[in-house]
Amino acid sequence: MANQTIDDTDIRILQALLNDALLTHKEIGELVHLTGQAVGARVRKLQDLGVIEGYTLRWNPERIGLSVHAFLILFLNSNQAHQALRELVQSSEAIQEMHRVSGEGCYWLRVRVSDMTELNKLLEAILTFGNYKLSMSIEQIK
Repeated sequence: MANQTIDDTDIRILQALLNDALLTHKEIGELVHLTGQAVGARVRKLQDLGVIEGYTLRWNPERIGLSVHAFLILFLNSNQAHQALRELVQSSEAIQEMHRVSGEGCYWLRVRVSDMTELNKLLEAILTFGNYKLSMSIEQIK
C-alpha cells in the first residue's frame, strides 16, 4: 500500500463512523469536504491498516429480556485452567466481554443474563476454574 499514513481527515472520517456507522460515504464526504468516492477509498485504507476492524451497533439488552448485568473478577485456581476457561467464554452468550488483566484477579468478565437463575448457573460453571468476586450493575451511566 503506497500511503499508510493517517491524517486529520482520516481521523475525522473515523470519528464520523464512530458516531454513526450507518452514514453513507457521501454523507461523511459532506462533513469532511471530500467526495463519497474519496471517503470510500480512505475507509478501505483504514480497514486495510486494521484501524477499522469491523462494525457494530448499540442496543438495549433489557428490551429483549437481558435485565441482569454483572461484572466478575475471576481468580483462577490453576495455570492449566486458562484454555478451558477461554473455551467456556467463547461458547457462552451470557459472557459479553472477557479481559485478561493485571492487578486484581486474572480476568474480568462482563455478563448479561435474563434472571438470577441464569446467573447462578453461569457462576456454578465458573467455580470449576476458580473463585470470583461479583458486582451487579445497578445503573449504566454511559
